[in-house]
Amino acid sequence: MRRLFAVIVLMLLLSGCGIQPWVKPYERANLADPIMSFSRDPVASAYINHVFEAREGARGAEGGAGGGCGCN
Repeated sequence: MRRLFAVIVLMLLLSGCGIQPWVKPYERANLADPIMSFSRDPVASAYINHVFEAREGARGAEGGAGGGCGCN
């Protein structure tokens, strides 16, 4: 029973590693539409994220480089 469960879990995990992309090239324009963004003003949110990255060195997972001194 335990082995069957492990095989099923393994098959489910491997099914996510498909070769073909789920999003077709002609569908990517719909996902890149500005209405799909989380913020209403992406330029302002990018600036605010940059300011937070420069001021707080412990902030992570934003893709920014440099330390907390603001000397990127």
